[in-house]
Amino acid sequence: MAIINKRNAVVGWLALKAGKRAAKKRAQDVGPAARRAGGVAAGALATLGGVLLFWRKKKKKSSGGETA
Repeated sequence: MAIINKRNAVVGWLALKAGKRAAKKRAQDVGPAARRAGGVAAGALATLGGVLLFWRKKKKKSSGGETA
């Protein structure tokens, strides 16, 4: 018995379609103001974390104590 067959492919495709429809419906119910505020906060935190990580690595490289 094959795991991948037409019946399983159709069932998987239908499940994917239904899941996408449910996710879109939930996203519309949340509202644009709540989504945007959370996204801005998450983006700001990610940017701050990236800057700090980059700055820390650069600081370690420059204070390596290289001798000629």
